[in-house]
Amino acid sequence: MSTETDTAKPAQQDTSDNRPYAVILYGATSFVGQITAHYLTNFLSNAKKKDGSNVTWAIAGRDEEKLNELQSKLESKVDIVIANSKDSASLDEMTKQTQVIISTVGPYLKYGEPLIKSCAENGTDYVDLTGEAIFIKDMMDKYQETAKQSGARIVNSCGFDSIPSDLGVYFTQTKAEEKFGEACNVIHMRVKAAKGGISGGTIASMATIFEEVGEDKSRRKQVANPYLLNDDTDVPNVRQDNVSKPEYDSTHKRWLAPFVMASINTRIVHRSNQLLGYEYGRDFKYDEAMWMKDGVKGKLSSYAMSAGLLGFATAMMIKPSRELLSKHVLPKAGTGPSKDEQENGYFDIRHFGQTAKNDTITVKVTGDKDPGYGSTSRMLAQAALCLAQDISKEDVGGGFWTPASAMGDKLIARLEEHSGLSFEVIDG
Repeated sequence: MSTETDTAKPAQQDTSDNRPYAVILYGATSFVGQITAHYLTNFLSNAKKKDGSNVTWAIAGRDEEKLNELQSKLESKVDIVIANSKDSASLDEMTKQTQVIISTVGPYLKYGEPLIKSCAENGTDYVDLTGEAIFIKDMMDKYQETAKQSGARIVNSCGFDSIPSDLGVYFTQTKAEEKFGEACNVIHMRVKAAKGGISGGTIASMATIFEEVGEDKSRRKQVANPYLLNDDTDVPNVRQDNVSKPEYDSTHKRWLAPFVMASINTRIVHRSNQLLGYEYGRDFKYDEAMWMKDGVKGKLSSYAMSAGLLGFATAMMIKPSRELLSKHVLPKAGTGPSKDEQENGYFDIRHFGQTAKNDTITVKVTGDKDPGYGSTSRMLAQAALCLAQDISKEDVGGGFWTPASAMGDKLIARLEEHSGLSFEVIDG
C-alpha cells in the first residue's frame, strides 16, 4: 500500500542538517516520559555499539531540578532543554533545535496546543500518544495549513492509542490485497487478551474529555461522529457499527463488550483510509470490541464490563462525582503501573477482515509489555525515530498524518525489530 496521498504538496525545505538534535522528548519527567527516556537511552546506546550510529537527542520540560534527577538515572548522559507550554518563546527555541518532538504532556486538550502550534510554525515533526480525538480535530482545524506550508509532519496517537489498531488494519489490508487482489470492506478488531495498569495521566485525559462532553453539546456530536478526523470534501457516510453494549459473536462463539479505546482508534483508522486515497474503499466498515468467554461466565463478564464503563462515563461527566473519583478513587498524576507490571504485561488483538467477495483473513497483533506504558513508550520512541531517519519530506510532506499513512511498512518493521510487537496472518 502507498503511504502517500494524491494531493500535491508544496515545496518544503528540509532543515534537519541545521538542527543539533534528531529528537527531543518533551515531558520527559512525566510517568510515561521517564519510561520513554530510559528506553531511548538504552536503544540508542546499543545501536551505537552495534553499528556506530550516533543519534543526538535531549530531554525537555519546565522543571530543571526534575530533569537533572532523571538525567542522573539514565545510563548515558543526554542534554537538557528547558521549555514551558505557557512560554511560547521557550517552545519555539526548543522546536527550532530538533527534527522531531515527542510530547508526553497531557491532558492534551489542556496543555497540548502551544507545542503543536510551535511545531507547525517551525517545520518540526511531532508525535504524541493522545487518545483525545476532539483535541486532534481542534488542532487539525487550526494548524493543518500551517503545517503543510512549513513541512511539519504532525502524527498523533503513536502509542497503544492507536498504533496496534491503525497499523493492524493497514497490515491486514496489505495482506488481503496480496492474497485476494482487493482490500477488505469490513474489519472487526477484537481484543483477545491484555494485561496492564493505568496511570494518573491517562485518567486525567479521560476526565478532561468527559468534562468537555458533559458541558458542551457540540462536543457530544463530535465524539459520536465516526468520521470526525476525515477532513476531505467528500466524507463517506456509511453507517459504522459500534459495540456499545453486550453482544454475542456467533461466528467465534464469544461474548463481546465495549472497548474503551474504540472511540479514538476507529477515528484514526478512518482518517488513514482517507489519507491513503481510500484504498480500503469508501464503503469500508470498522469496529472494535473486547472478547469475553463463551457461556454464562462470558455473558456476565460482558454485562459487568459494559455496566462499569457506562457508570464510569456517566460519573465522569458530572462535576461532583468526577471530582470525588479523582480525589479518592482514581490514580493520581505521576503514578502508574510498577516496573514489574510493565514488564509482565502484554496484549493480543485480532483483526478479522472480509472482502466484498466474502474472502476472509485474520491478523494477530501482539505486544510483549504492558500496553499503555511498556509497549507504548517503545512505539512512541520508534515512531519518532522513523520520522527522523526513514521518512523523507519528499515522500511525506507537512500536515496532520496518522501512523499508517505517514510511516506504514517502515514503522511496522521497526516495531517488530525493536519494540516487541508482531504482526502476522493466522488461521481463524
